[in-house]
Amino acid sequence: MSQTPKDILLKYWGHQHFKSSQERIITAILEEKDVLALLPTGGGKSVCFQVPAMVKEGICIVVSPLIALIQNQVDSLKEKGIKAIALTGGIPASEVNDLLDNCVFGNYKFLYLSPERLQQEIVQQRIQQMNVNLIAVDEAHCISQWGHDFRPAYLTCAKLRSFLPETPVIALTATATLQVSKDIVDCLKFINPLIVKDSFARKNIALQVYWEEDKRYRLKLLCATIKKSVIVYARTRRLTQEVAQYMNANGISATYFHGGISKAEKQKKLQSWLNNNIQIMVATSAFGMGIDKADVELVVHYQIPDCIENYFQEAGRAGRDGQPAKAILLTNAADINRLKKQFLSVLPDTAYLKLVYNKLNNYFQIPYGAGHEEKFQYNFDAFCSIYKLNAMLTYNALRILDQNSVIALSENFSRKSTVQFLTTKDQLFNYFEKNQNLVPIAQTVLRTYGGIFDFETKVNLALIAKKVNSSESKVIQVLKQLQKDEIIKFEAKHNDLDITFLVPREDDVTINIFAKKVKERHQLKKDKIEDMLAYVKNKTICRNKVILEYFGEQVQEECGICDICMQENNSITPQETIEIALLTLLKKGNKSSRELIAAVSYKENEILEVIQQLLEDEKVRINDLNEYELT
Repeated sequence: MSQTPKDILLKYWGHQHFKSSQERIITAILEEKDVLALLPTGGGKSVCFQVPAMVKEGICIVVSPLIALIQNQVDSLKEKGIKAIALTGGIPASEVNDLLDNCVFGNYKFLYLSPERLQQEIVQQRIQQMNVNLIAVDEAHCISQWGHDFRPAYLTCAKLRSFLPETPVIALTATATLQVSKDIVDCLKFINPLIVKDSFARKNIALQVYWEEDKRYRLKLLCATIKKSVIVYARTRRLTQEVAQYMNANGISATYFHGGISKAEKQKKLQSWLNNNIQIMVATSAFGMGIDKADVELVVHYQIPDCIENYFQEAGRAGRDGQPAKAILLTNAADINRLKKQFLSVLPDTAYLKLVYNKLNNYFQIPYGAGHEEKFQYNFDAFCSIYKLNAMLTYNALRILDQNSVIALSENFSRKSTVQFLTTKDQLFNYFEKNQNLVPIAQTVLRTYGGIFDFETKVNLALIAKKVNSSESKVIQVLKQLQKDEIIKFEAKHNDLDITFLVPREDDVTINIFAKKVKERHQLKKDKIEDMLAYVKNKTICRNKVILEYFGEQVQEECGICDICMQENNSITPQETIEIALLTLLKKGNKSSRELIAAVSYKENEILEVIQQLLEDEKVRINDLNEYELT
């Protein structure tokens, strides 16, 4: 006797009832219908395809964008006793063939793969030999050119429809606007799909924005009041380490997580956090996808995200247990300028794309009409140096050429060499006394990169070689000697880039084919950043309403718990009352602004306004210790 979806849910997940629209979605899939499921972060998207796949005979193919997310879900299925395979990068060709054999003959229920893996001919051929009962496209917004995380490789998902025309398809995402939703349906060639959209509202999460010059201090105060787990999102790897270090130094347990640490170290850090041995995880943006930790009480964005979609998805990792939680964005005026510089100033326009493409062809001496399927290796830094090109703009230009199938880049393109000094400065001085021949290159590294004693730091070997008027190989030789003598930790990753030209050289004509699309993508990026900044600068409209209306939901009620609503609901303390309290405190002794805020129970912004007024009225002044004193 076949099992029902509820039987499967109870047996493998331990739940008696589905939540929200899960049962409706599962029923549609079992009726062989295509489904677009727009469910909030924490809405149980994986259950929507895993349960019906278990009910039906055959295997479910799941396309997912992140290796970590794939591995997490496969491990979770295996723990439940469900046979699942992850077809990720770095697997030898012979092993890939064996794994695909298992999918055809081995009674496996799930095959997880990346969209890039799906592009391989052998994978496409073997899928057609499988008894596929369902195709699941996770993070489906990646297939839309209007999505915040468009990945051209995702367009290959449409091929599955042509290979398996009778197999139902479910597309799932937590961050799709109306335009993106329509694009998903069109790209996947859905026929009369069921479109399910649960409200993205998370009524237990208070969305708040704090304007703060000293963000570390504010973060410390926020985390000191939290009993459960915390995620802090930072944009760079180094910043995750710096913030974690600061929190530990202030007696709050924290660790960091980013793409530069080893798989074993990632697992160790993750388990410490999941088991509540560590309270705070400071991480880059990819962290959290597929990780089901219910008791996150606070999510902090230490910098402004580049779009509302990313911000809301990350904020939604708070409060999955249904208990009150907060998602706080810490920002200041410098952050806004930094965001625009980081994401907008490095977008190459059509003219720059044409320039880079022209220089590439000249660099390899490819004549007009030639170059198709030719493969070369070259040094990226040397290329930029010869033609005096901006490295970041050029990097992004090459990425765009790669996305539009003009060239193909090797996967290790973005890897960099890293250095960290392990000794004290006194020990280093003594070492230099005995090894004078290593001093010029070592000192150049020290002068070029700050924080290199505290963190693994990306270094540009070509730049160092140029500064000391030497060769890159000589620089590597010196750094390897320093590593051998345990002066530094050095990871050498060559900066040579494998590049294959996919079309014959036609210069401007080649770029003109997709120039309009690139321009539209750049405008989309600008619009998304402006939407994010409008959300941050907003001082009058409920933050929950702003977010939900961005995703196409019409909301009448205000949330009552965001900083805007709290500001409107709370009565304003008379300025005279606060002034009396502050002056009374200062009669007893000088105090810093932090000490004054901590000593009285009024709202911080009101206290700061009164302090400013007291300064202007010359009732108080600031002394040499940066404390306030009576005049």
